[in-house]
Amino acid sequence: MLAHLRPACVLLALFTVLTGLGYPLAVTGIAQGLFPAQANGSLIVRDGKVIGSELIGQAFASERYFHPRPSATSAPDPQDPSKTVDAPYNASNSSGSNLGPLTGKLVDRVKADIEALRKEGVQGAIPPDAVTTSGSGLDPHITPENALTQVARVAAARNLAVDRVRQLVEAQTEGRALGLVGERRVNVLRLNLALDALRP
Repeated sequence: MLAHLRPACVLLALFTVLTGLGYPLAVTGIAQGLFPAQANGSLIVRDGKVIGSELIGQAFASERYFHPRPSATSAPDPQDPSKTVDAPYNASNSSGSNLGPLTGKLVDRVKADIEALRKEGVQGAIPPDAVTTSGSGLDPHITPENALTQVARVAAARNLAVDRVRQLVEAQTEGRALGLVGERRVNVLRLNLALDALRP
């Protein structure tokens, strides 16, 4: 029995050190050496202060900024921890709404969002990502079409020429990876930072 137990214990210790310590340290070292910004969360720093990440969306409610797509993240209810309450862009609780297309709550929210966009002056077709949430609830990107529907509102709130704001959106639009993978997109945080840099 000891003849079988000793090799088993040695292998357990060896693979614990290799896979539990050696491999994670090697991968972390390689990531820090080759891709330090990405390995540390793709953080955006201004004046020595972290203001966000390129990978995690955040709420912008002011008319002076481009708005992200809706978020369905939640948080524990302070009154009853066994329940949850809506907490848009809660990065500690990435989740979708899990509401089906016929759910009253979802239908009412989408209708309200469409009505709000119409009041802002958005005409024609509304981009789907302007009224639907992402699977994570933390998507940092919107479609160029969504950004362009917001140009008139942002330009008016900042007293800027519409063409200037439209050019900014076009400059901030990211293409498909390798020209093939994914869709064209706009990072909302980076777009709003570029907007602030205009300083009107």
